[in-house]
Amino acid sequence: MKKKTNKREYIKKPSYKSVLRASVITDDDAEQIHLATLKVLNDTGVQVGSLEAAKLFEENGATVEYRGDIAIVKMPPYMVEEAIKTAARPLTFYGRVPEKDFTAYKHSVSLTNFGETVSIIDLESKEHRDSTKLDNYEFVKVCDYLDEITVVDRPFVCTDYPSSVQALHNLQACMEGTSKSIFIGAANKDNCIRMIDMAAVAVGGMDVLKARPFLNIWVCPTSPLEIAKECCEISTECAKAGVTTACISMAMAGATSPVTLAGTVVQHNAEVLSVLVLTQLVKKGARFIYCSMSTLMDLKTAQGACGAYEQAMLTSALSKMAQRYDLPTYMGCALSDSKVPDAQVGYEATRNMMTAAIGGVNFIEGAGALEFGLTMDYAKLVMDCEVMAGIYPMLKGMEVNEETLAVELMQKVGPTGEFLTQKQTTAYMSTQSKGDCFDRRTRGRWTSEGCDNAADKAYAKAKWILENHQVAPMVPGAKEQIEEMIKGYEKELGV
Repeated sequence: MKKKTNKREYIKKPSYKSVLRASVITDDDAEQIHLATLKVLNDTGVQVGSLEAAKLFEENGATVEYRGDIAIVKMPPYMVEEAIKTAARPLTFYGRVPEKDFTAYKHSVSLTNFGETVSIIDLESKEHRDSTKLDNYEFVKVCDYLDEITVVDRPFVCTDYPSSVQALHNLQACMEGTSKSIFIGAANKDNCIRMIDMAAVAVGGMDVLKARPFLNIWVCPTSPLEIAKECCEISTECAKAGVTTACISMAMAGATSPVTLAGTVVQHNAEVLSVLVLTQLVKKGARFIYCSMSTLMDLKTAQGACGAYEQAMLTSALSKMAQRYDLPTYMGCALSDSKVPDAQVGYEATRNMMTAAIGGVNFIEGAGALEFGLTMDYAKLVMDCEVMAGIYPMLKGMEVNEETLAVELMQKVGPTGEFLTQKQTTAYMSTQSKGDCFDRRTRGRWTSEGCDNAADKAYAKAKWILENHQVAPMVPGAKEQIEEMIKGYEKELGV
């Protein structure tokens, strides 16, 4: 039975698919970047932190120079090109329930929240504080409700649990809070294996998980040009288990990558493709998604500027490269460097989201993120979704046909007539934009109703969702079994 509430009802908006419009680089530029990437991988190579992975590269044609417990791996172009060909396509990001599936066709655009932040603007007190496991569950539950969010990144680091088991608690909270596809980090190989086992329990077994893998695990190459041991091992386990390797480079132009945007694109591309090669050597047809959180280092403040327009330009160029390879894309481009949900948030997030959407990014990451990606905020999450709901129709374009041209209707109404009472007006009323948060009231009405702003209304909507939304449950008994799995692992580690 639906819980009764005196608060306003929120009408869910339809989802859309869209068509590519533009990019900041041309096809010729993309070809130059691709050739430059192949040269970097062949001549400079990448440092690999796993000797087992280095041996696999060597057995398949790479030149490997061993230096103690690391290796410099140089990949010939044919090895890279072959890996690009064999990656799984098209890639459906499965929910725990089929209604939450999203297939990342080329240029299908959607939004997702940001992840692994360490703090939150508290929904009740509006105070800034450290994040907890409960925050993961509640924030993800709001994401589960919002249609603009098609897949969910675990929002927070559980600061109330030791780092050795945080990833497991993060996943547990996310699986209880959403039935959408989950993106999440694994700290190491052991965590990764246990997380895959937990995901299998949630859906009724490993065979079910392999048939519909809803788990996507982050790996992060280290800029410049390094695949650390953990990155190698987690990528290998993902490929073996059939879950998605989500490879996200975080190059910082001017610090860990060349200061020129084109140079950063080449380096980022090389880092991501090197991990792609590894996954395909482990298992041809392994699931892989091309991701980015690359931006510039503001050389005046030494901060990674996540709200800068340069991040949007990098996102657009990198999405063009991924599309050249026919790989799905997940790009950080909806963040803001502001500390509160203010005008700066609106300018930075909307500008960069629109750039990413026009570039055809499958998953535009960053909804809810403030302060260089360190803090999450419910108001920004809800407002970002409202912005995205307005971007979809713009990507879809204006419908022009005999009915919409309305020539006969104008003849019927004639000069000095009115259209308000016409049937077409009533029929199209539901297609007009209307916001939950963005205000169209008169000043008089706004004043009489309390002078609330967009953030106030967004916080209210988030509270309403938490109170009313029901998440599709895991299979019977899964919740209890997962709890026991985590306890057993903690006991094993002596936590």
